[in-house]
Amino acid sequence: MHLKDDQIARIAERILADLTASGLITAKKERGVLVAAVRDTIGSNIKAEAMLERDAEALLEQTLRSMGGGAGIDRHKMLKMIKDKLAKERKFVL
Repeated sequence: MHLKDDQIARIAERILADLTASGLITAKKERGVLVAAVRDTIGSNIKAEAMLERDAEALLEQTLRSMGGGAGIDRHKMLKMIKDKLAKERKFVL
């Protein structure tokens, strides 16, 4: 997912506002600290997903090379299958 820093900040603000308004959390630290923590968590998740995507693409290329080019194979479908498998192995929720 490609999000700009200001988009991530707005999402973090919204998440914190919604959690606070619904009573699911009680802030024990300053709002800015909490927003920064949520923003950092979202950012690290996006980076992890990008790494998963790169690893899946590399594995797909390796697999296709070993199959002699993989003519007639739906690359998109195979990439999704590989990505899903890697996500499951890494306990990563897509």
